[in-house]
Amino acid sequence: MLTSIKSRFTRTSPLNRLGKGATYFGLTALLAMTAATAQIATPDTTGLDSTGNAKSEMAACKSGKTQQDRNACMKEVRNANAEKRAGKLGSGADYTANAMKRCEVFKESEDQAACRARVESQAKLDGSVAAGGVLRQGEITVPATPQ
Repeated sequence: MLTSIKSRFTRTSPLNRLGKGATYFGLTALLAMTAATAQIATPDTTGLDSTGNAKSEMAACKSGKTQQDRNACMKEVRNANAEKRAGKLGSGADYTANAMKRCEVFKESEDQAACRARVESQAKLDGSVAAGGVLRQGEITVPATPQ
């Protein structure tokens, strides 16, 4: 008698299994919908202009046109404006110098030259920062060694 009661409570009913299956299907569908509707920020959809005008950038943050959280966006605009007033905000030349400095990690002169060629836009570019990264591809012809 005790075994029949115990087996009655430990068995899973078909309805319970169906409920779990429907739950898992629902969660999977929800994740798929979320992934399908996710947007990647592109330069023209960020909502910010490239003029550096703090008022227009702050207005874009407040209106929700940016891809960032409202508070984080406003904080970045304030910080960038403070650096601009202090004269610490860099130009594009600083980025090139920084990229060239990263080529110093290579010990061989050929590797350093190849790195510099990629940085100086002598390479094929693919991707974007908004999409996760920029890939630079270059080709170097190396003469065959005599046998």
